[in-house]
Amino acid sequence: MAHEGDGSQTEDALLLAARKGDRAALGDLLERQQQRVFAFGMKMCGDVEDAQEVAQDTLLSMVRSVRDFRGEASLSTWLYTVARSFCIKKRRRSKGAPAQHEPLDAAEREQASAAAPSPEQALLGRETRDAVAAALDQLEPEAREVVILRDIEGLTASEVAQVTGLSVAAVKSRLHRARQSLRTQLLAVVGGEEVALAQPNCPDVLTMLSKKLEDEISPDLCAEMERHVDGCPHCKGVCDSLKRTLALCKSAPSPLVPQHVQESLRKAVQAALNPVGLQGKLPE
Repeated sequence: MAHEGDGSQTEDALLLAARKGDRAALGDLLERQQQRVFAFGMKMCGDVEDAQEVAQDTLLSMVRSVRDFRGEASLSTWLYTVARSFCIKKRRRSKGAPAQHEPLDAAEREQASAAAPSPEQALLGRETRDAVAAALDQLEPEAREVVILRDIEGLTASEVAQVTGLSVAAVKSRLHRARQSLRTQLLAVVGGEEVALAQPNCPDVLTMLSKKLEDEISPDLCAEMERHVDGCPHCKGVCDSLKRTLALCKSAPSPLVPQHVQESLRKAVQAALNPVGLQGKLPE
């Protein structure tokens, strides 16, 4: 197969070939997306089996509908949209968000983290990931998804709106509240001030900082907030803790695909790409 094992192919080139019916290109493309969709499923569902099912359903959906992809959104945005829909279905069947994050078992994490520089760094990375995952589990599902997409996966607010079907304004509104809730959940980890200790004349610096990150406040208001924070130890501590919270979420390592899940996903994808009796091209 022309594309198999060819790491030099760009994602755009593989996608173009896959849309024309090249199964080898599509297989390579799916292989590259496996980690992204599994990690997203883990963050959204908090369960290895659920994440595996979400990843498999998403990848197989791509097999079926890649010819219909027209590029109105990026491939990653499209995949997040599809994966999110399967996560919502899982959530509805389980009647709510996961009660507790389920980390990968030790053997699988050891195997998946073989490239870690040292056991100490690997342990720190896993502890950070588990702390973030546990904090995310405490958020409402609607809050969790905007934080995951914007602050962890790195999508823009506009892209998050495309994935969720919300307006950009609604995404930002949810994001401001979610960031504050996540900060509260991680306060013991990141350190910082309790908001309740603020003085009567202190502004809502958490919301203002979150809005600043989304370019929602004017330069004059931003400068006024910064002057207040510079002169108010309490508000400076509050803002610093939110910054540390977002930095922690961004730097936390993604859960990697366990070997048995990789093999299961690969078999499912290959069965979809190579149905009995078909050779060469994807079915019309």
